[in-house]
Amino acid sequence: MKEKVVVGMSGGVDSSVAAYLLKEQGYDVIGVTMQIWQDEEETQQQENGGCCGLSAVDDARRVADRLEIPYYVMNFKQEFKQYVMDYFVAEYLAGRTPNPCIACNRYVKWESLLARSLSIGADYIATGHYARIAKCDNGRFAVAKSVTAAKDQTYALYNLTQEQLSHTLMPVGAYHKDEIRKIAEEVGLPVAHKRDSQEICFIPDNDYAGFIDREVGDAVPGEGNFVTKDGEIIGRHKGITHYTVGQRRGLNIPYGKRIFVTEIRPETNEVVVGSPEDVFTDTLVADHVNYMGLTDFDGRRLLGKIRYGHAGAMCTVENIGEGRIRCHFEEPVRAATPGQAVVFYDGEFVAGGGIIIGK
Repeated sequence: MKEKVVVGMSGGVDSSVAAYLLKEQGYDVIGVTMQIWQDEEETQQQENGGCCGLSAVDDARRVADRLEIPYYVMNFKQEFKQYVMDYFVAEYLAGRTPNPCIACNRYVKWESLLARSLSIGADYIATGHYARIAKCDNGRFAVAKSVTAAKDQTYALYNLTQEQLSHTLMPVGAYHKDEIRKIAEEVGLPVAHKRDSQEICFIPDNDYAGFIDREVGDAVPGEGNFVTKDGEIIGRHKGITHYTVGQRRGLNIPYGKRIFVTEIRPETNEVVVGSPEDVFTDTLVADHVNYMGLTDFDGRRLLGKIRYGHAGAMCTVENIGEGRIRCHFEEPVRAATPGQAVVFYDGEFVAGGGIIIGK
């Protein structure tokens, strides 16, 4: 009997080719698009597309028809609202900068989709991520870097569990992007030249503060003071949800020299600014640690990435108790931002990671 795999189909070329590759490998493939857009946003999502958009359903269904595989739309609106949208808003209100894709991957695309897929008899779920699933020498599952550094998506997958990884396939990680588009073109997939979505799917206009205003209304903190680390008030800000650590543009402070956001203090509604040097640090503290390829980081020298686009820097990690770790970087890193993830790599494998809470 063929092993059954549910492929999360976003309507894009990567997940579409993932479904094709798995069918060619002999799996019994079922295509699923996760309905995560909220009812009041349907018109907007239809206009903007993306992995949340209604247009994704049309594109995914056309691909499934071309591949002659069954296709369904599954409703995950409640899970997406709770674990992604509400989390996103709460983090910004707390002065942190979240990564909603990491939360979506762990709690929606994997935890919720996997549970439902297993309940209908599937052996695996699969996605179009540029990453690979591998087993380390210690027997643990880990996400491994894709063959193309330019599209590697392992950073946003560090929080997956061993159980989730054991039921996951990622066939696209063995290919370069141009190879994926060529395969799609050769087999006649209608999304072969569809452009990649860049923005956060539920905020297609990239106006994060505006989204938060609409979500919580009067609960949004209003204007406050820009201050230096010494406490000097040098201007007024629009509200802490408009800023993130490392930001320089949009501050509108006539200060005579370049200044950057170095800290956000929700308890006093202050945004701290400083010089370019103040944005760099050689240490950070993280919590909510997830161990993937390794079961412990203490004393280990690993490559640490502090955001998706960060090339990474070597660091030594120590356990400091209460579920927290401290990273000591060998060279200062720029804008280690509370709320973002620090992800550790042991060679090609993701060792694990955590959420940055401070220096």
